[in-house]
Amino acid sequence: MVLHDRALEIPAPTDDGHRARLAALRARLATVGADSPVRLGKRTSNLFRPRARAAGPRLDVSGFTHVLHVDPVSRTADVEGMVTYEDLVDATLPHGLMPLVVPQLKTITVGGAVTGLGIESSSFRAGMPHESVLEMEILTGDGRIVLARPDNEHRDLFFGFPNSYGTLGYALRLTIELQPVKPYVRLRHVRHSDPRTYFAELDRVCRDGAADFVDGTVFSPHEMYLTLGTFTDEAPETSDYTWLDIYYTSIRGRDIDYLHTRDYLWRWDTDWFWCSRALGVQHRSVRLLVGPRRLRSDVYHRIVSFERRHRVLDRARGLLRRPPREMVVQDVEVPVRAAAEFLDFFHREIPISPVWVCPVRQRHPDRQWPLYQLDPHTLYVNFGFWASVPAGGDRPPGTHNRMIEDTVTALGGRKSLYSESFYDERTFWHLYNGTAYADLKDRYDPRRRLLDLYDKCVRAR
Repeated sequence: MVLHDRALEIPAPTDDGHRARLAALRARLATVGADSPVRLGKRTSNLFRPRARAAGPRLDVSGFTHVLHVDPVSRTADVEGMVTYEDLVDATLPHGLMPLVVPQLKTITVGGAVTGLGIESSSFRAGMPHESVLEMEILTGDGRIVLARPDNEHRDLFFGFPNSYGTLGYALRLTIELQPVKPYVRLRHVRHSDPRTYFAELDRVCRDGAADFVDGTVFSPHEMYLTLGTFTDEAPETSDYTWLDIYYTSIRGRDIDYLHTRDYLWRWDTDWFWCSRALGVQHRSVRLLVGPRRLRSDVYHRIVSFERRHRVLDRARGLLRRPPREMVVQDVEVPVRAAAEFLDFFHREIPISPVWVCPVRQRHPDRQWPLYQLDPHTLYVNFGFWASVPAGGDRPPGTHNRMIEDTVTALGGRKSLYSESFYDERTFWHLYNGTAYADLKDRYDPRRRLLDLYDKCVRAR
């Protein structure tokens, strides 16, 4: 394979192991034809949309899983793209540091959270994971390995990479900012019964800035909780939600709670928020039998992936003459001013409970991320809901998902693309800046060796 002349534009990594992995990757790439499609080969995924099994070679990047360096003075970490947040947190906490935003599930990778977005309870002040990236080493569709920074010749790729889902290139190495932590997090769960009062209070506490973490859980139209987390050096006692006890059920029973910082960061992972109940593992006897090592989101994800491939439950429903169900697995962002209106719609039309609530504001108001544009001066509310609903008679496939997409768009929001999407092509490119995307595609993948974003996220190719 003859690569573009500028393929020699390779940053000089300081880690010998990383340098060797880069050389091996380039050697594998050289065996792929210049016009052949390039697919990423890795062991894990946190996507929830169907994907066609593409033929042809895959680039194995499963070795790019190393935390190269943690610098406690500059509060930065140099990591490879396939590093999971579980491994990254384990490397930074001994230094009294953590990433600015730690997505909820342990096996989400740093590169995946940047190219596919991410969010957590620190997002009301720190934004999304890509907003704490200082530089990225990216393998582009034309075979180059480029260093993208906000102030160099690849700045357009740096800002356009988030929400590109590997269709512009793959992050092989990233330098990210870290923040100091304390040993414990004190939680206060505040109950509300009126959505408008609830979101007004959420807006106020985010502007006040006294809390280190803010998120919420909605159990019904008149039972919702705002959870405020604050770092602390001491705790009178700590709870443990890594095995027998379940975090989300504790929200209704405790006003105040304390967790070790590491346990706080992974409080949702043990039960995949609350989705583990669909797999029957919220019964105490089952949890005793399964053990804490298997109560993890990646284990559940493998079970669900198996079901999606083989459709065991769908076949069983058919044999029992039960009606089909529609999967509704989505995260959406809606301006806080419209959050109560969205929740009213959701409770009226989508029979799913609980719902996760997480505020997010862009960290740098003077920056633009063209493929996922939010008003930098607006606080948004992320709603996360993950379940199935009755498909409903003669309704076309995806009816509930389409209703959600239309409502989010009408309210000035955006939807994450990690799960199924149903937009027509014109609407999709209007929402996700098709003009900017096409310019980046022409510059970094002119032969279209990587999938197109619409093909990948909507057509599931």
